[in-house]
Amino acid sequence: MVAVRPQSFGVSDSVIVAIANQKGGVGKSTTAISLAATLAQSGLSVLVVDLDPQGNATSGLGIDRAALSETMYDVLVVGTKADDAMVESSTPGLWVLPATIDLAGAEVELVSMLSRELRLKNSLNQSSRHFDAILIDSPPSLGLLTINGMAAADEILVPIQAEYYALEGLTQLMANIERVRAHLNPDLEVEGVVLTMHDNRTRLAKDVGDQVREYFGDRTYRTIVPRSVRLSEAPSYGEPIETYDPMSQGAIAYRELGREWRRRHGYDQR
Repeated sequence: MVAVRPQSFGVSDSVIVAIANQKGGVGKSTTAISLAATLAQSGLSVLVVDLDPQGNATSGLGIDRAALSETMYDVLVVGTKADDAMVESSTPGLWVLPATIDLAGAEVELVSMLSRELRLKNSLNQSSRHFDAILIDSPPSLGLLTINGMAAADEILVPIQAEYYALEGLTQLMANIERVRAHLNPDLEVEGVVLTMHDNRTRLAKDVGDQVREYFGDRTYRTIVPRSVRLSEAPSYGEPIETYDPMSQGAIAYRELGREWRRRHGYDQR
């Protein structure tokens, strides 16, 4: 099956989601890849924006980073059009704005640039392609790359690992979201929180889940993503879990998360 090239309507009616948490290893890239794939397989047109210099979302969707001529670095620093850097993944309807380690230098180079926090937003606004959903995979930091993602987004999705230090740093994350809202993006909201790497055999996981629901209320997704070896394996094969092992517990969980996301955003009624 061949993916249909995105239609030319621009991104003004896209739902732009920044997947963010300053803690590393909580499943940001896995969530970006897996949610994007299940949304695409449901018939939506989806773009993954890889803002992490590690490029995990890029390689996890089977994009050969060594073969790329234009990447997120070129979009943010050089001024390359986002449309020219987008590449098609093997999943029909799913496109990627890819990243390589070169993006690490952007944090320094952006400092002296005009409108440095809005480089991504301005580039996406100039795109002529239509996507139903744009998912931004943010790096595990609160630097200029993450701020660019938040400034471009309509909403934030926060993956939280069900572990002892799960809520550590969330106060700082929320404070930075408030700063972005005050100075760059007044409409930015934390739309959802998803529990990841959950082991339902432990009391700790249940306690963390209860704390998250108490703090975020109905913004917490009902779907809980389990700890899964298959989820960990899939990126090394350049495939989302949806195609790598569609009957695994991880794939089932992300399909349910996708259904919840579509219901929240009204796509099941369109």
